[in-house]
Amino acid sequence: MSTNQNNDEEVDLGSLFIIIGKGFSKLFNFIGNIFKGIFHFFITLLIFLKKNIIKIGIAALIGVVIGMVLEIKAPDKFGSEMLVKPNFKSARQLYNTISYYNDLVKQKDTLGLAETFKLDKLTAASFKKFTIEPIKTENDIIDSYNDFVSSVDTTTVKSYTFEEFKNSFTDFDYNIHKINVIAEKNNVFKNLDEIIISSVVKNNYFNRVKELTNENLNRTDSLLRQNLGQIDSLRKVYMQVMIEEAQKQAGVGTNIDLGGTKTTTKELELFETNRKINTDLSDVVIDKSEKYEVVNIISNFQPIGYQIKGVTKNYAFLLAILGAGIMVLFLLFLQLSKYLKNYNS
Repeated sequence: MSTNQNNDEEVDLGSLFIIIGKGFSKLFNFIGNIFKGIFHFFITLLIFLKKNIIKIGIAALIGVVIGMVLEIKAPDKFGSEMLVKPNFKSARQLYNTISYYNDLVKQKDTLGLAETFKLDKLTAASFKKFTIEPIKTENDIIDSYNDFVSSVDTTTVKSYTFEEFKNSFTDFDYNIHKINVIAEKNNVFKNLDEIIISSVVKNNYFNRVKELTNENLNRTDSLLRQNLGQIDSLRKVYMQVMIEEAQKQAGVGTNIDLGGTKTTTKELELFETNRKINTDLSDVVIDKSEKYEVVNIISNFQPIGYQIKGVTKNYAFLLAILGAGIMVLFLLFLQLSKYLKNYNS
């Protein structure tokens, strides 16, 4: 009876090892088939390229020739950039303004551009594109999240994670934005910044918010400075008291004074308060400098634009890639048609 039980256990273990072995074998075969498939794909791709390299090369060459002709005929393009930092959530308005200017360019509304930028029609017609985009940095998101955390209660913070906040962060929420203008003339950028910014600055709502914000900042600045003056006066009083106490102790002789400890503690408290007020005052000064305008200009448009060059902007390169791509797709279509024809037969 015991011998039969041992035999059964050995059979069960043997079956288990066989099943595990087959499982590993299937796993390794699966992984091997993946590598075989990748290897087969690359070999097939190389055979296809070797077989059709001349056709693809001719198509690319035709694209290069056509691109060079277009490159010669196409006028030169110049660009200029301006960096701005909008305040009071005015970024959306700025984006709408740039989009409006770009729509005038798309519609070839030369008269509208000339009237907007106070230029002649020939110069206005040279504009080819207006764009704006944020300078994206992770610090902007982190700083905004810290401000959010400090302005709401703990329950709200727990229910709104950093990832959720980051996903809701839009292009308008970044601090600095880059405005780019492309034109066929290199000397048309000089006065664009004033006109673009004025379209936002003249908005009554933003002006009112700016005035109220600066009034509050000035009031806070004045109050903090008064507090600093009062603290300085109290520190002088405590210093005088400490000097008088020290003189009394010197006259009387050795004595234990518990009141001096309290005076020293108050002096330290005043010192800490003074430090906090100075920190707050420094923050207020920074806010005043940054929020003095609706839109702060970090860098103006360069008066003379830079010429737009580069491989990705070159018609010869782009059309060569396009020609080669079209030829590859055409050859693949022929092979597919041939395969379907043989499959039906």
